Amino acid sequence: MNSRFADDPFDRLADEVEALQTEEQAPSRLKARLYSALIAREEQEGKLRSLSETAAEGRRLCVFEQLVQIAPLGQTAKSIFYCSVCHARVLAEHFEDPPIYWPNCPYVRLKND
Repeated sequence: MNSRFADDPFDRLADEVEALQTEEQAPSRLKARLYSALIAREEQEGKLRSLSETAAEGRRLCVFEQLVQIAPLGQTAKSIFYCSVCHARVLAEHFEDPPIYWPNCPYVRLKND
């Protein structure tokens, strides 16, 4: 704390708040549930971007999304949130350190290390 502002009550309060703050993260289970809920809400409001569009924008797809992307399916079938039927989602929503390691899986990225 700067000694020039030692008597300022707001500076003292700010110093106390900073001392109490931690780097604690939200539980990964909660983050996974929130992610699922947000995507479900997006689906209710309209069709999601297709996997082909998503990949073209530079986002990496998980192995299952890659299979759907290259399958001879229409764009409507490629605009479904396939994570909703993936076991990785179920594990991530129920375990703090779920045993999932799929490359580019959004639920793996939500795990707390």
